[in-house]
Amino acid sequence: MSDRNHAEHLIVGGGIIGCSIAYHLTAMGARDVVILEKADLTHGATWHAAGLVGQLRSSRNTTRMLKMSVELYDKLEEETGQAVDWKKVGSLRLASSPERVREVEQLATTAKSFGLDMEIISATEAQKLFPLMTTKGVLCAAYLPTDGQIDPSSVTQALAKGARDRGARIVRNVRVQDVISVGRRVSEVVTNEGIWTCDTFINASGMWSRELGRLSNVRIPACALEHQYIITDPIPGMPKDMPTMRDPDRLVYYKPEMRSMVIGGYEPNTVPFGDKGIPHDFGRELLGGNFDRFEQLAMLAAEVTPIVNEVGIREVINGPIPYSADGDFVMGKVPEMDNYFVASGFLYGIAAGGGAGRMMAEWILEGEPSLDLWPLDVRRFSPHQNTNHFMYRRAIDHYGHHYKLHFPGNETKAARGIRRSPLYFPLKDKGAVFGSRAGWERPNWFALDGVDPVDEMSFERSDCNWFDAVAREHKAVRERVALIDQTSFAKMELSGPGVLDALQKLCVSNMDKPVGSVIYTQLCNERGGVECDLTISRIEEDRFYVITGSSFGVHDFNWITCHLPDDGSVVTSEVTSAIAVINICGPCSRDVLARICNDDLSNQAFSFSTCQYIELGAARVLASRIGYVGELGWELHIPTEFAPHVYELLWEAGQDFGIVNAGYRAIDTLRMEKGYVYWSSDITPDYTPFEAGLGFRVHLKSKGDFIGRAALEKMKAEGVPQRLCTFSVDEPVSLYGGETIYLDGNYVSLTSSGNYGHSVGKSIALGYLPADAAEKTDFEIEAFGKRYAARRHDACLYDPNMKRLKA
Repeated sequence: MSDRNHAEHLIVGGGIIGCSIAYHLTAMGARDVVILEKADLTHGATWHAAGLVGQLRSSRNTTRMLKMSVELYDKLEEETGQAVDWKKVGSLRLASSPERVREVEQLATTAKSFGLDMEIISATEAQKLFPLMTTKGVLCAAYLPTDGQIDPSSVTQALAKGARDRGARIVRNVRVQDVISVGRRVSEVVTNEGIWTCDTFINASGMWSRELGRLSNVRIPACALEHQYIITDPIPGMPKDMPTMRDPDRLVYYKPEMRSMVIGGYEPNTVPFGDKGIPHDFGRELLGGNFDRFEQLAMLAAEVTPIVNEVGIREVINGPIPYSADGDFVMGKVPEMDNYFVASGFLYGIAAGGGAGRMMAEWILEGEPSLDLWPLDVRRFSPHQNTNHFMYRRAIDHYGHHYKLHFPGNETKAARGIRRSPLYFPLKDKGAVFGSRAGWERPNWFALDGVDPVDEMSFERSDCNWFDAVAREHKAVRERVALIDQTSFAKMELSGPGVLDALQKLCVSNMDKPVGSVIYTQLCNERGGVECDLTISRIEEDRFYVITGSSFGVHDFNWITCHLPDDGSVVTSEVTSAIAVINICGPCSRDVLARICNDDLSNQAFSFSTCQYIELGAARVLASRIGYVGELGWELHIPTEFAPHVYELLWEAGQDFGIVNAGYRAIDTLRMEKGYVYWSSDITPDYTPFEAGLGFRVHLKSKGDFIGRAALEKMKAEGVPQRLCTFSVDEPVSLYGGETIYLDGNYVSLTSSGNYGHSVGKSIALGYLPADAAEKTDFEIEAFGKRYAARRHDACLYDPNMKRLKA
């Protein structure tokens, strides 16, 4: 190797993810691909991984990605000639409590909607598949026959061989010392063996990825935690071809081997590894075993597999495993750079390896993956999530809850109170129960007198202690007036002489509207898929104010800034922390505002979808007549320090009108009745505005070219292949999204979101249907293993003519 070298695609890290990226890049035609590995392939975390390959995850597209791994592992040995020890033996997931049975039933329903053939079987049937288990205390199990196990080192070597056979180079024993960038591009990578230049830089360095990112001021919230498993002594008469097994009620998993058993799990008190820095020479090494910490898992495992008490332990394996600030992968192009990609934080990297490499290769070569991977996108993280204080606390908490019951809407208790609205303490005093989004403490609901302000969760909403409180808040919005703290909105200002032209290029709607206009619009990719769903207000001739969801700020603002001209004609400024937001909504909201405001608030003077600066007490406030609940109302955008003052005025003025505080759980029930969509579930880059029922926001006649125009013109001319529809279910059932939709007994789709409509008195779901099915009325929706009659509606279930919203 010379002192200066070049690679079109330079990958740092020779674990399963780095090798898979190289394999897929070369499979897609790239030839100048290089992996730099500081030691040898698999060193780090790959070599000591347990090797379980499970496919089902809570996200449809993550599941699809893991299915790609199975498809690859089915053929990899034949293709490369390299043995991988792939055993497609299936997997079991035990349920030993009524709540776990409900979870497993919903998992099976979700699996169907994701295209996986999971079935619920009895404890006796499970024992036939896994003879070493007892049926005592086991109520049922979920069985997925296409899962399996694979040898981590062998599959990594096979992927590396496949990449090398197509021209990739793997350079071992080379350590990256610095990453030099010019502007927003990596230009040179300095190693102990010389300098590399590259066109794209891919950080696949596993537990070192965060430290590597710091060399370029790139935030990668990935870390490492200690994870232990044991290998038993040989088991007499060890059955052959047993499936892998997970027993989440006992926090453990099993991987049968030839004569013994691997048993691991997720105890609640693991510890971080490398929180003060990971040694650069750490490679094919293990940490000291801590059986005192593992003993709790061993005792639980013995309850369902008594053989554990009869055989010895051959070895305790304690090794660092990758993790992230929210327990999921960290993938994609980083927002700070234009040619820097990351693939890290892979807790189950062996299961994900094949599919993740393919998605990353598509991202690198084609600009985006073929699946919307927002749940895994590095842009889902805010800067605070990359701090040690937040990241390790959240990672350890997620680790300890890996097998705990995951009720819909569960909120973590770790690393809370990071970002607080100026109304946090006043609302807490009024019974607010907070959730966390993007680090913000947001009121989810308000406890009634005599109710503890703590979530008590269940799979059935009506069994939750907050259900009645949310109903009260919902009805107050519909019938009287409520205040909602929405300070956590992500907010950005765009200004300058080129701002209108830039927004016209970005947005599907005509942005050349008068000052004071509030424009709800979408920003699309070239395929017409919705990348951002947001509101933009024109507050001056050359100044616009952008509002999006609290979790989407990094993603949306990155999309915007990456598509702005580089001539300095547009200036951006994120103002999230500078502005608090109070939403006053409900049929009495105008009356309450009028008591503290001298401005004309009539419909003629202040119409829907406009904004004005008004005075409320001593504060100058941008009042925006828009909302997400479907009632008359205003979003009040207030300089942060004035927010408590404005809140107190509104609260006092609203007493005669029965004013209440409302939270985000009420917002969701209200928006479902109105059929308002939520980005990341109802609309994503996989769906166009026309398919989502937002075609009225696409202004093809009144503006020129914009990103995605050609694809949207084509779709409008040819017709949509699918449509987002509203469904209602009269029988009592809790819907959350991911349920299976049937027409005439045949699977047709899945729901994208669901909730209970307190005004209409029934459960509501949204979901896409093929165009021919979207004309039908009678369907079935399967939830928790049972099918319910569902009716498709031509319009939203509440105020379809928008009379109340525009009153």
